[in-house]
Amino acid sequence: MVLDEFFLFPLGLLALLGAVPLVVLYLLRPEPVRRTLPTFQFLAEATGRNASNPIFDRLLRSLLLLIQLLALVALVGSLATPYMLVPESETVSETVIVVDTSASMAVQDGGATRFDQALATAREEVTGTTSVVSAGSTADVVLRRGSDTDARSALDGLRVTSAPGDLRSAITTAASIAGKDARIVVLSDFADDSPWADAVRESRARGLVVELRQFNGGGQGNVGIIDRRFSGSNVTVTVKNYGDAPATRSLELGGVTRQVQLDAGDVATATLPVPTGGGRISLSQGDDFPTDNTLYVAAPEDASVDVLVLTNDENQFLTTALSVIPEVSLTVDNPPTTVSKKYDVIIYSNVTPDRLLSGNVEAGRKTIERGGGVAIQAQDTTPKYGDLLLVSPQQIKTNPTIGTVEDHELTRGITFPPPNQYVAGTLRSGESLVSTTNETPLVATDKRGPGRVVYYGFLEAKSAFKYNYQYPVFWKRTVFYLAGRSTLPELNRATGGSLSAGTNQTVATPAGETTGPEVQLSDAGVYRVGDERFAASLLSESESDVAAESLESDSSPGTSTTRVEEQIVPNPLTEWAALVALAVTLVELAYLRRRGDL
Repeated sequence: MVLDEFFLFPLGLLALLGAVPLVVLYLLRPEPVRRTLPTFQFLAEATGRNASNPIFDRLLRSLLLLIQLLALVALVGSLATPYMLVPESETVSETVIVVDTSASMAVQDGGATRFDQALATAREEVTGTTSVVSAGSTADVVLRRGSDTDARSALDGLRVTSAPGDLRSAITTAASIAGKDARIVVLSDFADDSPWADAVRESRARGLVVELRQFNGGGQGNVGIIDRRFSGSNVTVTVKNYGDAPATRSLELGGVTRQVQLDAGDVATATLPVPTGGGRISLSQGDDFPTDNTLYVAAPEDASVDVLVLTNDENQFLTTALSVIPEVSLTVDNPPTTVSKKYDVIIYSNVTPDRLLSGNVEAGRKTIERGGGVAIQAQDTTPKYGDLLLVSPQQIKTNPTIGTVEDHELTRGITFPPPNQYVAGTLRSGESLVSTTNETPLVATDKRGPGRVVYYGFLEAKSAFKYNYQYPVFWKRTVFYLAGRSTLPELNRATGGSLSAGTNQTVATPAGETTGPEVQLSDAGVYRVGDERFAASLLSESESDVAAESLESDSSPGTSTTRVEEQIVPNPLTEWAALVALAVTLVELAYLRRRGDL
């Protein structure tokens, strides 16, 4: 609108409608009574005027009306807030500091780490109003618009982590909490492979000033552990040489040493046995980046899972699947028999009903009481397992359709084909993981105190699942689940992820104790949840590539912590319009006095 160029609130001009009743009042004012005075009649005739429009003539003759209209216009104009544009300078002092706390900031450079240097510079960037954002695996707002004292205290509380960083998220978070005229200062080595440059451009497009401070000294020729994988009770470690020259390194775990030779930019692997209880893999001949020279390994205190299969007609598919699991120590026995040894898992498969002893069933109950587990495989004629049997068998049925498959650690990612025949029945206790469309459980589980029970409802002779490559996977998961054991991949994590624990569960971390339900794996080392130990290590090829390229000139330090901006802003003229209205009102009063109305 054109009025927007002159008034901040043009709608205030609607008050000019108040002039309408004022004019109407003057028009409706009664005419004065006319009297003929012969003495002055000749004067009226001498004027020669003809009042052809008496209403218009009345308005023209009313100087008082014009004065009052002028006062009304001036008053209404003040309500609409007239303005003029003027230049204005403003000093900007709000700062948002982004400090990179990712693993690569632990690189040594001249007796101090990159992080130490960044922290010292960050303290110099503090202004009167400062926010602090930590850029680790997640972006954390440590302080929001605090004083300079609060900001320095927040910076003192930061520490470098052993996790990969996400600098883009941190810069985006900083822009979201920054005020209109704030500046963002990013202190990092900029070795992050996230598209942080996009976040910088987006922030600058919003009118924010983004200053980059780079700390990329040291780290040349880094050789580090970038990956590992477990197979049985062995771990295969991957090492990469980021330097320009060949390198020879040694890997040591539990007294066992392997040597790797790497050309420039080369990758090599070495396999080591995992000792009972785990340990720590060390890469010899340390360098400027010690974080990726160590790999923590967690393993059960008892590496072996003792499994007993009680059967009178051995299921070769089952026992073969169990025997190929390196951690499983398998025993097959035929009832009637005495179970004197303590087992972690007992599996009842193809048992002749009249040959199963009550002592064999009691052995299963005691296994559960010790924290182990029991699995029962369905068969045409079901023995008397008592409370160990999760499903009440009814009759043999044919050609079912698989209905529900729950998302559970035993069934996740496994496709179960429908059997030709199955034992129909209802669930007595626990949870059904795989069921038919008529709700007969084919796989069910239940927790009994410290132990667990599994029901496997596929009749082996009438099911094609035994030929599936996922069949051994299912039984490996089942054995570890029943024994209450985690596999080596489950016990060993990469930093930057999280660890699930019970609500208010105390978790011992490398940095101290914390509580669940989710614990961030920010530090490399061992985490303890109850009696179970987990290990976390840096496993990031991009994070170990610590030799970051130098940025452009806007990364150089020394820029002033404040800036002066000049911009065109509206200067309201409300008080001048009000003064005009007052002046006109005074003129009106003077006129009324002179006319004798006051």
